[in-house]
Amino acid sequence: MADNSRPSGSKPSDSKPSAPLTSPGYFVPFLTVTALFLTFGFITTLNMSLVPHLRSIFNVGYKSAMLAESAFFLAYFVFSAPTSKLIEWVGYKKTMVVSLFIQVVGCLLFIPAARLVNFPLFLTACFVVGAGVTALQTSVNPYAAILGPEASAPVRLTLAQAFNSIGTTVAPIFAGAFILTDPTKFASPAAIANTVRGPYIAIAGALLLLGIAVAFSHLPHIDQPQGAHPAREGGPAASRSVWSYRHTVLGALGIFFYVGVEVGLASIAVNFFKTQGMSSFETASDVAALYWAGALVGRLLGSWILTKVKSGKLLGIFGFAAVALVLIAMLGSGHVAIGAVVLCGFFNSIMFPNIFTLGIAGLGPMTSKGSGLIMTAIVGGAVIPALLGWAADKYGIQHAFVIPLICYLYIAWYGLWGSKPRETVVSS
Repeated sequence: MADNSRPSGSKPSDSKPSAPLTSPGYFVPFLTVTALFLTFGFITTLNMSLVPHLRSIFNVGYKSAMLAESAFFLAYFVFSAPTSKLIEWVGYKKTMVVSLFIQVVGCLLFIPAARLVNFPLFLTACFVVGAGVTALQTSVNPYAAILGPEASAPVRLTLAQAFNSIGTTVAPIFAGAFILTDPTKFASPAAIANTVRGPYIAIAGALLLLGIAVAFSHLPHIDQPQGAHPAREGGPAASRSVWSYRHTVLGALGIFFYVGVEVGLASIAVNFFKTQGMSSFETASDVAALYWAGALVGRLLGSWILTKVKSGKLLGIFGFAAVALVLIAMLGSGHVAIGAVVLCGFFNSIMFPNIFTLGIAGLGPMTSKGSGLIMTAIVGGAVIPALLGWAADKYGIQHAFVIPLICYLYIAWYGLWGSKPRETVVSS
């Protein structure tokens, strides 16, 4: 196995990476993992597309429809820590396979949910799919990060996230074509609900085949990286709690706000676009795809920018740019407001991989625990959209955008100041 430790004196992940993209022999496994990023990007965004669909089926407000997001992302809070334990027991590869099969079960639950037109069962299906995506994210993110030198981890993870963005871009188009059809064309809520059955059966079949393919693929077993200062038995790093790493805890909060704002804006975008003059759900869903396409462009461009600019600095710049766009969406109207929300996708692009790699930097043998903590914070995708939906019902969507504004301000602060470790663990 290749040596994944960072040589003494090398720069942390918040510096300009000069190391190769992957360690020798790990490029093909990296490509395999990036395909899994596409998978959970598609599934996650498709789940967001259910929000306007549930409003049509059950005639509920934004707050209730956003429960689909809450159910999905609540799974991160429940299953992230157990998944990090599962990784320690069976390794990254087997965890990925298990996660794909859990998603198959969740997708198949949409069949009885649609047949019975049962809102709680819809939420249960979202939760089970979310559990599978949680396990997949918790395993593939650190696995991609440690497939090479720590210095190039932000570039590596940003490239992998670009594949995620392909999935997130395709999902709204898929939803617009097969799920988000005009509700007036159907005779009953049952007929509207029935549109999810075929797509989710197809997705379940694809996930089953992918799980089998990953099970038989060659993904090398990689131990936890030791970092610059390996933790010796009884040493200071081994005896510390992951909660004592300030940059990790603040990074988890950054992920909480990032996932919450990204999901919240994406979930409410279709309805917001309609309030700004768009004629149909199908058109609004196609425009929402541009939000995710922007993230794809941003990640491809960001992987190059990160070779020139420190990851924390770039995170701060993108955070403040998103703040400006949210203000435009709040104060503007029509195409200007729509365009501002769509452009937020571009500036979201590098946030997750950079917050993640900054948060786990220097953890060494505690990387899986740090990853588990950060992944737990993805529960922000359950909390922030629910708050956004409540505020939209009470005050209107544009006034509710004060919540995304706060989220982006924190992310900008973390990139420029909060991501810097206050203390360094020195080996004994």
